Amino acid sequence: MSTSLPQQAATAGEGATGTRYVYKASLVGAAHEFELTDEGLSWQARGRSGIWPYADIAAVRLSYRPASMQSRRYRADIEHKSGQRITAYSTSWHTVVLMTPQDRDYRAFIEQLHVRLKAAGSSAALIGGIGPVIYATGCLLLALVAIAIAGLLARAVATGEFAGALFLVGFAALFGWQMGGFIWRNKPRLYTFDELPETLLPPPRNPAK
Repeated sequence: MSTSLPQQAATAGEGATGTRYVYKASLVGAAHEFELTDEGLSWQARGRSGIWPYADIAAVRLSYRPASMQSRRYRADIEHKSGQRITAYSTSWHTVVLMTPQDRDYRAFIEQLHVRLKAAGSSAALIGGIGPVIYATGCLLLALVAIAIAGLLARAVATGEFAGALFLVGFAALFGWQMGGFIWRNKPRLYTFDELPETLLPPPRNPAK
């Protein structure tokens, strides 16, 4: 699935235009700040800062990166032609036990970044999902676990260990839901400025009915 980008900026207001995005990557240290300006992408992260003209952005990679404390987490890696890279997550740390999703602001920022890139005539590579090697490794791991669980389940049923069989079924369902969802969303692909991969972005706040 893909989503068509808006051709103009959203209504002005805090978090509405998508031109600014702030999140905390950890409990310690300053927040990471990004702003889309007329001069380019202005950023400040980990004690560094800069302004990258849109024409100098070489690649944007969108991916789905769930964490133990936040299953709905997305990531954007933005690479400069010099090889330097900055990262934005859709969640922000607030306390030791709280990682807050910022779906609306993150999505708006990512959409507007692509609008600015397109307007600047950018030739940046637009990549969705994880790298092919990591993806293939994940698929292999998923297949091996499925084979192992199937073997154990067959043995449990054959020996009358129905409690163990029930546990294996539950484990398989949980593992398949988590790992399978990660693999499905992060399939390596290319996309365009006008059609962003919907599975690699937080859902719209008010999806059309």
